[in-house]
Amino acid sequence: MESVNVTKCPSIDNFRNQVYSTMYSIITVLGLLGNGFALAVLVRTYQKRSPFQVYMLNLNVSDLLCVCTLPFRILYYINRGDWYLGDFLCRVSSYALYVNLYCSVLFMSAMSVTRFLGVVYPVKSLRLVTVFRARLVCVAIWIFVCTATSPFLVQGQQVDPATNKTKCFEPPQHNSLGKFVILNYLALVVGFLLPFLVILVCYAGIIRALILRKMGTRTQRGTGIRAIRMIVIVMVTFLVSFTPYHVQRSMHLSYISHTTPCEKRIFMQKSVVVTLSLATSNCCFDPLLYFFSGEGFRRRMSTIRGSVQKGTLIHQGKASEPPAIDGNDAEVRKAGSG
Repeated sequence: MESVNVTKCPSIDNFRNQVYSTMYSIITVLGLLGNGFALAVLVRTYQKRSPFQVYMLNLNVSDLLCVCTLPFRILYYINRGDWYLGDFLCRVSSYALYVNLYCSVLFMSAMSVTRFLGVVYPVKSLRLVTVFRARLVCVAIWIFVCTATSPFLVQGQQVDPATNKTKCFEPPQHNSLGKFVILNYLALVVGFLLPFLVILVCYAGIIRALILRKMGTRTQRGTGIRAIRMIVIVMVTFLVSFTPYHVQRSMHLSYISHTTPCEKRIFMQKSVVVTLSLATSNCCFDPLLYFFSGEGFRRRMSTIRGSVQKGTLIHQGKASEPPAIDGNDAEVRKAGSG
């Protein structure tokens, strides 16, 4: 739900088109660069997988699926709210954003529980937290989110009789508003509040364990630093992306179900545009988890860089070989390769 058109109030279409087209363009560029680079590192070093990496890889895929649909939204708002790409892409583009939103919340929750067990119960976590179980959790999250957000596949493109434009990503009509109010509160509780509560409990346990425990060994210090980095990144993501959107969406649905003055209605409409843009920006925050709190992520990057450099040297060595050599040339090459 991105805006509401009310004939009695001034339209915010110009504001909406400018903000969405600009914000989605920035998010697309940053999201593709950050998640594309992270995916390359994760795939190249997948043989060294861990439960935490399994969650990061699934979060990365979710982000890329969402980012790849944003150009369709950009075209829609550049075309001043006229959809030319067909009903199928309209449904998929709307669906992908909400799948990413709630997959991100649940994958972050799973990562937080994994880090909590690793810090608070390091011995038990070796038995409880495995790659196989992490995969099962990821499959369960994908199935749950894709099923729960399937109502967004029902609403496709529609023709606006007033302007004769084909519309997409528009809010529900008043005759279907009740259904979306119910879906909103289910998503608010199950998709946001409960996962956020789990994350807060995990982080409180992690911080308490780090304060009480003396991080004497290098491994313990590294685990503590990664945990603190993850706490900061996840909390910033929730405070910037997820919380404003869910609070505003609930307020907005309450407003449009009642008669309100134009000033308040326009303010609520504009706040939808801002908060939904912030919610979509979670695709840009997620790569920070890979870079700053992933297990051995810098070491994985160093491994890839070393293999690339080695391959380049081998290629250059082969390319520099002359068609025929004598004894002196062989000695020169031997010295150069050493």
